[in-house]
Amino acid sequence: MASQTQGIQQLLQAEKRAAEKVAEARKRKARRLKQAQTRKKLQAMQGGQARGKDRVLRQLLTHVWDVQPQLHLNYRLAV
Repeated sequence: MASQTQGIQQLLQAEKRAAEKVAEARKRKARRLKQAQTRKKLQAMQGGQARGKDRVLRQLLTHVWDVQPQLHLNYRLAV
């Protein structure tokens, strides 16, 4: 009878350890998924920034190089 009780205790302990290992594995999986999502978002933001940077730089250069000289409205010719 004592050996049966001891065997049951061992099974319960083994089951508890297995449950703990499964819980740890789930935590690791959740952590890895969160890291992967964070990396994906960061890469998307960096890509968007690079595209926006190129667009802004093109616009700036367009304004700098496409100068159209003209007289100011308040300029008056001395006659």
